Amino acid sequence: MSEASTRYGLDDLLTLMAVLRDTDQGCPWDVKQDWDSIVPHTLEESYEVADAIERRAFDELPGELGDLLFQVVYYSQFAREEGRFDFHDVVDVLTAKMVARHPHVFPEGTLDSRRPAGVSADEVETAGVKTRWEALKAQERETREAVSVLDDVPRTLPALSRGAKLSKRAARVGFDWPDERGVYDKIREELAEVEEAAEQQDADHVREEIGDLLFAVTNLARRFDIDPERALREANGKFERRFRHVERALAERGDSLEASSLDEMERHWQAAKRRETSAS
Repeated sequence: MSEASTRYGLDDLLTLMAVLRDTDQGCPWDVKQDWDSIVPHTLEESYEVADAIERRAFDELPGELGDLLFQVVYYSQFAREEGRFDFHDVVDVLTAKMVARHPHVFPEGTLDSRRPAGVSADEVETAGVKTRWEALKAQERETREAVSVLDDVPRTLPALSRGAKLSKRAARVGFDWPDERGVYDKIREELAEVEEAAEQQDADHVREEIGDLLFAVTNLARRFDIDPERALREANGKFERRFRHVERALAERGDSLEASSLDEMERHWQAAKRRETSAS
């Protein structure tokens, strides 16, 4: 069988990484990478997976998921070289953790155990499952000697996502508004403070107050169980589609953005909105 027709497996991927990192025969770029240099690539690959899914570009997804998996293999290789752990330890820890977090699926705490025959997934009480999941995660945090309910919210998350997670953690212990009206009031309060800071022409204060306003909005998203990062990505996409329509419409008339009035651009913008509405 030729190499081109070979179907590679996980062991081949681990071998590939070991060769790439070989100081004598490997790739110079890969050899000089370290824990910190790879992190930006990991974040980028995560976003590319999300982008492919949101675009329903499933033909691209195997490649994007592979790129993300490659990041895990990279870190595992660093750890193996330093004698810390290897990829198989990652798989072992993950599997053991997931088995422990799903006692409603693996009642005896082993991968081979199953629910009694005749008990369907629909019969497993959803709220109870979520409660057990959170309790098990809390136990895991205790074993890491956490001193705050906020301790393991990653600092490298996008700011909107991290804000939502921080507020969710605080809400679990009762630090939350009783209903959405409290969040609406907070958003209005923060917006007024932005306006006040802007009137004072204090750039640092404006930045601080805009941050507070954005954080309040993430709380509103959380109250409606909406991922604020996804909501903003979708809003970005909507803006991009409509603005590109404005560009095309003006170009078809031989006009440029710079030579067009705001009223003309707004007219085409509204046409793009109507077209999207009629198509939905």
